Amino acid sequence: MKKIYFDHAATSFVDKQVLEAMLPYFKDSFGNPSELHFLGQESKKAIEESRKTIAKFFNSKREEIIFTSGATESINLAHKGLIEALKDQEKPHIITSLIEHKAVLNTCKHLEKLDLAKVTYLPVDKFGLVSLEGLKKAILPETRLVSIMYVNNEVGTIEPIKEIGDFLKKLNKKREKKIFFHTDATQAIAYLDINVDHLNIDLLSFTGHKINAPKGIGALYIRKGTKLVKQQDGGRQEFNLRAGTENVPYIVGLGKAISLINNKEIQKIKDLSKKLITEILKIKEVSLTGHPTLRAPHINSFVVKNAESESMLLLLSDKGIAVSAMSACNSDLLQPSHVLKAMNVPENLLNNSIRFSLGKNNTLEEVNDVVKNFKEVVSYLRKLAPKL
Repeated sequence: MKKIYFDHAATSFVDKQVLEAMLPYFKDSFGNPSELHFLGQESKKAIEESRKTIAKFFNSKREEIIFTSGATESINLAHKGLIEALKDQEKPHIITSLIEHKAVLNTCKHLEKLDLAKVTYLPVDKFGLVSLEGLKKAILPETRLVSIMYVNNEVGTIEPIKEIGDFLKKLNKKREKKIFFHTDATQAIAYLDINVDHLNIDLLSFTGHKINAPKGIGALYIRKGTKLVKQQDGGRQEFNLRAGTENVPYIVGLGKAISLINNKEIQKIKDLSKKLITEILKIKEVSLTGHPTLRAPHINSFVVKNAESESMLLLLSDKGIAVSAMSACNSDLLQPSHVLKAMNVPENLLNNSIRFSLGKNNTLEEVNDVVKNFKEVVSYLRKLAPKL
């Protein structure tokens, strides 16, 4: 059976060049980078080369890049580390949004539960867009952290990160205590402007397995002067912010994956997504979710009347087509997407979503096959649906 993979927002394959770059550090150059002998120093040099590559990509300093196990750990370190580092008399206030990844939402809830911070969860409009004006109104004297994702992982909407960063930079000039700005850039890394100075970002988290690096590696950008309390005790690795022997092969793979990002592949994905959206919207009573134009090129999400998410997903899977219904971190939960609920998608459609997310190896032929099979699946399910 022919297999088509349209679930790159959940995870991606490891690029051949990435794997080749990693292989020597599993067997030949296997030294512990904390050791002073030649094998240890080979590993240390490899880590620093990768750090240098990523820093250049972000337009940041080398020492502002901290390697972690992925975006979830980076988010925990950013949020918990910052709140613990603040020495304010009043309880710090965090502003985030209702459509963040669970790594952000559950970390904020954890800080609330321990009474370490108070949190405002901003609403979004029907396109999943955070309002800059709404954010401005939510700011309090004790606000110390704003955390807004760059691209929503379920519907692909691009949030106004540049506008928020510009606003906070101007506001901080008038404030005694700085408001730090964090963004979860996991779904934006390969597609959008990631220059941290241009965006005025203080903290940026991302993971490798969305950009053809392996699972289990990510990083956190920390602007110089931003103090965090480490969340993992042990040695002094990663500038004394992330204890534990570094995962050298995966760090090398992450740096290589970053170096392979190019505009030609991004344009190809844009063109394929445009074709996919055009053809799927020809099906009656199917709607695109997320913003119609302010959207990442690889994420295409729809709600389908009279076709339940799990049924669509499983029937497509039987045909060799891999897609998803929502974030992979939530897909095993029998409950509607918190993102669609925040966007006020009608209740009768909350369990009728499906997401097609493309990657650099997808083809026009695959798009045509997916559209054809999806039309068949929707038609079949609608025939089974009870007549109201």
